[in-house]
Amino acid sequence: MNNIQFSTVQMVSVWVLPVLFAITVHEVAHGYVAYLLGDKTARILGRLTLNPIKHIDIVGTIIVPLVLLFLNTGMIIGWAKPVPINSRNLNKPRRDMALIALAGPTANLIMTIIWASIAKIATILLALNFPGALAIYMMSVAGISINIMLMVLNLLPIPQLDGGHIIAGLLPRSIAIQYDRIAPYGFYILLILLALGVINIVMRPVVNFLFVLISNVFGLSL
Repeated sequence: MNNIQFSTVQMVSVWVLPVLFAITVHEVAHGYVAYLLGDKTARILGRLTLNPIKHIDIVGTIIVPLVLLFLNTGMIIGWAKPVPINSRNLNKPRRDMALIALAGPTANLIMTIIWASIAKIATILLALNFPGALAIYMMSVAGISINIMLMVLNLLPIPQLDGGHIIAGLLPRSIAIQYDRIAPYGFYILLILLALGVINIVMRPVVNFLFVLISNVFGLSL
């Protein structure tokens, strides 16, 4: 199965659903945990929905993943429009913001396990020559890949990423205040590190380890 060649159109069709689901569920998880902790902003604005149209960011959800896919970088990442959160509605803002941030990567971990389970079923269907089993398998592999990559990316301790919010919630208040001062520049820091290949270098060993781990746990030949 590893040697099968796919056209660009086929590759895009395989990746589009996993990417949309990974990014959408990630954001909904943030909003839902915020709702549980007292902030109803995302619900009021209609963002607690799995409808990807509500979450799509033209650059982060469409352009960046497509460019990375076409360039065959081996790393597919993306993002959606952030779910709006008002920390003033939270009982313990620093702790709760860290929990809200952690919800996104946790959702990606759960989706990784779900896609791996589907991939395992697909391998059985492939052995039975079930129609469409190969497409299901390849889509599942894409789902495993994108969710692992998004989970690892978002856990990086860069302001505006989930990892940055988690770090800010764990640091002593005085240090967290200093850390938060670079938050407005977090997106630019991320773009610079991506352009320099630093993100790829940092992420690849972790992504590869998790990919192999999932493969071994579920008995998959990925």
